[in-house]
Amino acid sequence: MTSTVSSTADVSAAVARAAGFPRLRYMGSKHRLLPALAEVFAEIGGRTALDAFSGSGVVSYLLKILGYEVTANDFLHFPGVIADAAAVNHAERLDDTVIEAICGPPADGRDFIQRTFDGLYFTAADRAFLDSAWSHIDLLAGHQRSLAISALVLAAARRQPRGVFTFTDQRYDDGRRDLSLSLREHFAERAAEYNSVVFDSGRPCAARTGDVFELPRGPGGADPFDLVYLDPPYAPPKDDNCYVKRYHFLEGLSVYWRGQTIMQNTRTKKLVKKHTPFSYKRTVADALHRLFRRFADSALVLSYSSNAVPDAGTIEALLREVKRDVEVRLIDHRYSFGTHAAARRRTVTEYLFVAR
Repeated sequence: MTSTVSSTADVSAAVARAAGFPRLRYMGSKHRLLPALAEVFAEIGGRTALDAFSGSGVVSYLLKILGYEVTANDFLHFPGVIADAAAVNHAERLDDTVIEAICGPPADGRDFIQRTFDGLYFTAADRAFLDSAWSHIDLLAGHQRSLAISALVLAAARRQPRGVFTFTDQRYDDGRRDLSLSLREHFAERAAEYNSVVFDSGRPCAARTGDVFELPRGPGGADPFDLVYLDPPYAPPKDDNCYVKRYHFLEGLSVYWRGQTIMQNTRTKKLVKKHTPFSYKRTVADALHRLFRRFADSALVLSYSSNAVPDAGTIEALLREVKRDVEVRLIDHRYSFGTHAAARRRTVTEYLFVAR
């Protein structure tokens, strides 16, 4: 396959550019692994790529920079909105008039967030701003709407200590600037961040929300992707990896909780969990097996962690059932738990499985 980049310098420039992508503190985010990923993607080459579990959106954005026609997919809604704003969108930005309107007085009297999350997560003024912001966002359409929602989601994530919504108070407030800004101030800054990464790659891209196994095939049943990047939820040996539990507020906020079921009896007002077979030790191996077979016609790049199950040997064996050429690259990676000075850290090995 023809490479999308022509030199090591091009790869380095792509990584530097992708590093400026708005950073969402997201479980499993690949910001730190961009150099390794870019090198692999450039080696494989091709024209079309699927980011099957797009998450924070940074890998989809990297693939766009490298010249791929990217399709971003995730089973949650807000990653799809982010991908639409930054990967699919080639030209539109939020102008100052729109940002000022969203940061100004409300366009109507809605108060859903204020009522539903009274006393939770943010100040009363912040919760009122979220309702007010949505009164303006509902007047937007297309990529501008996606940009505004992405900025609002990132604002809420930055304003919440540790970026997760498994607790409702400010117990982890460590004095960082992000925790002192109001959501209104955050939104203006985050909108500028998303505006700054919009560019026209000259290649059509797409964003989708749904089950990875339900992605449509191309004409004749073949997969339309030269390259498929896989970063599924890691099945941990202990605890859980539930993205809905950690990011339910961001998921609800991205649609103003329309079509969502809030578990009213829970302290955090979380959403009903979405099932994925990748989250459980008893089902993850079969899910990976089905995933590899589903995209057997494409070059596969899989990220996986040494602190997850199954082990690297099992994954390599599953890949070899559908691919002759399987390479395992090891990358030392450090995950942080918490943001304070004494936060517990654990070094793990991040595996990159490259199967062609």
